Amino acid sequence: QVQLVESGGGLVQTGGSLRLSCLASGRTFSNYAMGWFRQAPGKEREFVAGINWSGSTTYYADSVKGRFTISRDNAKNTVFLEMNSLKPEDTAVYYCAADQVPRASTYSYRYDYWGQGTEVTVSS
Repeated sequence: QVQLVESGGGLVQTGGSLRLSCLASGRTFSNYAMGWFRQAPGKEREFVAGINWSGSTTYYADSVKGRFTISRDNAKNTVFLEMNSLKPEDTAVYYCAADQVPRASTYSYRYDYWGQGTEVTVSS
């Protein structure tokens, strides 16, 4: 079992920045690829960013490429999502997820463990 706890969400104005964190516990964190997903009201959960287990490879949805950065610190069992130039359409609940494979997937069904989510609201 892996437990994931997200933090760092909040209310921010358009153009602002937030840094989300996801702390993992329970198993060897470096054995897991990690992903960030988000779900806006009335919409399906969508892939935002992923990172492989070593942190050497990252993946992004086109909608956030160039604005968001995913990173991880395996010594601290934490994955981060740095979000810059935020837009109202980034408003959603953000979830981190873990998959016990080397390479992160863009498909939510591939992930075995999920956090409870942290809410991000971007005001216009």
